Order: sequence, then C-alpha cells, then structure tokens
Amino acid sequence: MVKADYQNKTIQQQQLIDELKRKLNKISFSRLGLFVTEILIVALIINFGFEWFFGVLLLIPLVLFLFLVKKQISVQRQLTYAGQLLWVYQNEINQLSTGKNGYDDGSVYADEYHPYSSDLDIFGQGSLYSFINRCNTTEALDMLAANLSGPNDKATILQRQEAIAELKTHIEQTFHFRAELQSHKPGQLKVIKDKLQNQLPGQLGFARNRTLRLYVKLVPFVTLGMLALSIGLGGLLWKFFALLLLANAGLTFFKLAQINKVYNGFSRESDLLSAFAGSIKWTEDVNWNSPYILSFFDKPASGKPISIQVKKLASIIQNFDARLNVIVGTALNFFLLWDLRCSIALSNWHDQSAIPVVKGLQRISRFEELISFATLSHNQPGWNFPVIEDTFQLKALNLGHPLIRKEERVMNSFNVEEKATVDIVTGSNMAGKSTFLRTVGINMSLAFAGAPVCADQLSLSIFKVLSYMRIKDSLNDHTSTFKAELNRLKMILDAIQQHRNSFVLIDEMLRGTNSKDKYLGSKVFIEKLIEQNTPALFATHDLQLSEMEGFYPRQIRNYHFDIQIAEGEMNFDYKLKHGPCSTFNAALLLKEIGLTLT
Repeated sequence: MVKADYQNKTIQQQQLIDELKRKLNKISFSRLGLFVTEILIVALIINFGFEWFFGVLLLIPLVLFLFLVKKQISVQRQLTYAGQLLWVYQNEINQLSTGKNGYDDGSVYADEYHPYSSDLDIFGQGSLYSFINRCNTTEALDMLAANLSGPNDKATILQRQEAIAELKTHIEQTFHFRAELQSHKPGQLKVIKDKLQNQLPGQLGFARNRTLRLYVKLVPFVTLGMLALSIGLGGLLWKFFALLLLANAGLTFFKLAQINKVYNGFSRESDLLSAFAGSIKWTEDVNWNSPYILSFFDKPASGKPISIQVKKLASIIQNFDARLNVIVGTALNFFLLWDLRCSIALSNWHDQSAIPVVKGLQRISRFEELISFATLSHNQPGWNFPVIEDTFQLKALNLGHPLIRKEERVMNSFNVEEKATVDIVTGSNMAGKSTFLRTVGINMSLAFAGAPVCADQLSLSIFKVLSYMRIKDSLNDHTSTFKAELNRLKMILDAIQQHRNSFVLIDEMLRGTNSKDKYLGSKVFIEKLIEQNTPALFATHDLQLSEMEGFYPRQIRNYHFDIQIAEGEMNFDYKLKHGPCSTFNAALLLKEIGLTLT
C-alpha cells in the first residue's frame, strides 16, 4: 500500500515534469520568434527610415522578450523543484524495493570501540543509519547518529515518540520539506551559520561608518542629478560626472578587500537561502502540539517570522551576486556603489536578524532528523512504539530484525524474568543465534531513540547496551584476536561496574584461544555477570555452558535455535525455543566439502 502510493506520486510528478518541459520549449521558441521579429523590424527601419510607430514596434517585442525571460526563470525553478521531489519519491520506492537509500549511510560515525554500534550494524553500508537517514545537513546527520548511539532518558524518549507520531500525520508535507533541501550539500548550512554567528560581526565593521553610510545613501541622487545636469548643460559637467564615477570606483576598490570578506561564504547562495526560507515557513505554518517540536521554536524579538528574515537575507545576497557579472557589477558600482550598498544592507539585517535566524536554521536540522523517523514510521505501518518502563523489564511479542526484508523476516517473542538472568543460547551454525542477539540489540537502539520498533509489542526499561560479537585483530595496533577479545571483555566489565542498567550481548566468546580456556573463561565471565546481577544474552556452540543452569537455576536460562534434517537436507525455522540445543549441523556442512566425521 505504501509503495503503491509512492509509485502513484512518482507517475504524477513525472507528468508534471513533462508538462513543465513542454512549457520551457514553448517559451524558448517564443523567445526565438520575438528575436527574429526584432531583427525584421530593424531591417524595415533600415529600408524605410525611422518613424515613430517603428519605435513602438521595436518596444513591444523587447517587453515581451523580457517577460518571457522572467517566465522562463520561474518555470525552470518549478522544473528543478519537481525533479527534486520526484527523486524523493523514487528514493522511497528504491528503499522499500531494494533497501538502497540515496542518503548518507553514516560510515563516518562507525567506531569499532563503541559499546555496540559495530556489532549491531548501526552505521555504514546496509546499516540501521542508512535505512533510516533522510537528512542533508551536517547537524541533522550528527543528531541522528547521536540518537542511535546511546539511550535518551525516558521523558525525552516519550516526547520524541509523540513528536514522530505528529510528524507522521504531516508526512506529505515532509516530502516537500526534503525536496527543498535536496540540492543542499551537507556542510553548506553549517558554513552559513558560522558566517552569520562568528565571522560577519567583525567583517561588517567598515559598513557601520556613519559618513560612508550617508554617502552611499545619497550617491544615487548625486549620480543621477549630475548625469541630468551633464545632459542638460554639457561642457565641463561631463568631466565632473566622469570624476564622480571614478571617485565611486576608487572608493569601491579601496574597500574591496573588506567587501570580499563579507561576500565570501554567501556567493551564489541566494537560491539555497530561499529554499531554507521555504522549509522554515512550513514549520511556522503548522500548529504543532507536541512539546518536543515546540521546543524548536523561539519567538523572534522583531516579531517577524524567521522565514521572512531568511528570505530578506536571500534577497540581499541575490543583489550582491550582481557583482558576478563583470559588466553589470562594474556599472552598478560606478553609479550606485552597489557592493557597499549591499554590505550596508547586510549589516542592517545582521544587527536585527542574525541571532534568531541562526536558531531558525538550526530548526531545519532538528526537523530533518525527526522526519527521518517519521518516514520510517510511515513506511513501516506494522511497527509500533515501545512502552518505556521505569523498572527492570524486557518483554517482546513478535520481535524481528528491521534490516531483514519483511518477506524473509522471522519474528520471535522473548522476555526477561523479574530479576536479571543470563540466557544461554545454543544452536547449529546458521540457525539464527547471532541474528537474534542483533535483533534484540538493534530494536533497543530504535526504542531509545524514540522510534517505532520492529515488533507487535515491546515494553522495556532503559538499558546501556554492551556487545561482544565481531572481534577483529589489528596489525596496526599490534593486537591479536585474543588480545582484542580481552580488551572488549574489560570494556564490558568496567561498564557493568559503572552502569547498573547494563544489558550484555555476547556471541561466541574467546574464539582466539583453546577450547578448554574458552570454556573456563566463558564460565567465569557468566558467573561475574550473575554476581553483578547483569542481564545477558550469551550465544555459544559450547553445550557445556548450558549445563550451568543446574548450578544456577534462578540465574541462568537455556534457549536454542535448531535445525530439521530430512533426507540429508537442512531446514531452518529460525524460531527461538526453550532448553539447550540437541541437533547440530557441523558434520553435514563438513561432508559437503568432502570431510566426513567418523
């Protein structure tokens, strides 16, 4: 249903794009026709001499031509925006169909020393981050990473749940919000904010000179007045007029280094600022109810909406961009001191609007991050918000791995006892032990970010997740696999001493040593978890560890994933079952490569 809706929107958007392209073609042919008409009128004037009606005829195509130029710019902007919105819809279809997302995958945040992110596929290609992310700005990317890297407090989680649910009711508008920012490069918003907040106050010092301001204010009248006198009286006045223009040019040149510093960072950014203004305006137009979203807003001191103030900045930068055309920029500076005029306008704007606008631009990033989760909730209607409990609890009904396609996903129910236990999970190779541990951990990461989880129901208290799964050696750090394992174990032991709410996920501990030491090391580690009253899921092939339940019947529980073997074929159901495993498949797998156990 969700995918079909995206497909319908894509078709409608493509039809709009085709229509806009036809409009552009018509405008182009019309402009060409007007140009040819203008040439024909000039030819008539050459042949028959100039008459007043020829002047009128010359003016009409010129006016129409200028009108069409303006119309073409408008239609081109509509076409660009329509293409960006089409990309947004197509990206959702791709994500639902193939799992490929055109947004950043968060590889830059990958950290193998993090308590769980590397083991649970939080960042990088094919990760939870790449599955969720719909952000373009650097600040939003950072916020999303932070919310997936550790638990929020209960109040924040509940507020975020409410905010995400409210945003979901405006999901169509969020697509337009994202389309506005589609051409934005991650660092641009940060550069503009730094420019407004840290650089401009010092750079605009020259533009606050009262004498300079007065002259720039008067120069259009002085220049036009001198021009009128020169035309009317001629003679030496033309020389004075030329000296005036040279004086204006000299003043601009004298201040050029300071003007360039002011302009640097804003060049060609008027369209982007207009897009920011459009995005901010949508956030202002909605009557939000959730406290979390309302905290994004500060009432501007001037009383003007932030979007209007950003649009004003965009207008100033658009005027400033006239200097990019050498001929136009030179003429404007000679006659109107254009660069200085724009610098003074920017100074006036900065004094009134810089602080609220910086906060308003920050709002864009906060909405982007939250929209990522709202889009997840919209795309996965079967997922549900978890219940966050104050006391120790983890109870899941039909919990699945969010990164496994729905058609292939197997759901399992699981819950902890009222007091912490170490749950030992045994089973065959490829039966689902590791995936189950990651399923529990990755859904915890979603829950603590305030997001919906891949489950029919989930209630849990807030845990500090600690994992031990993918342990690698490092030649650069001169670290063997066993040493890397010991380092990870020490990290976990230190953490459970500091955090009484820890939840540990272990997958096949101490793979880098012999079987006897592996068993004894695993045994004493489990006993340490029991001593610290720390809940854990402990996946292992070592059936001896499952026998510990006899010595610790209240602290240890046994679970397993098994296989069904029929006519020498292995079948996996990936369902979690009580008790230790009794069926293994190593012998069958070895036989497939030519090795037979006797």
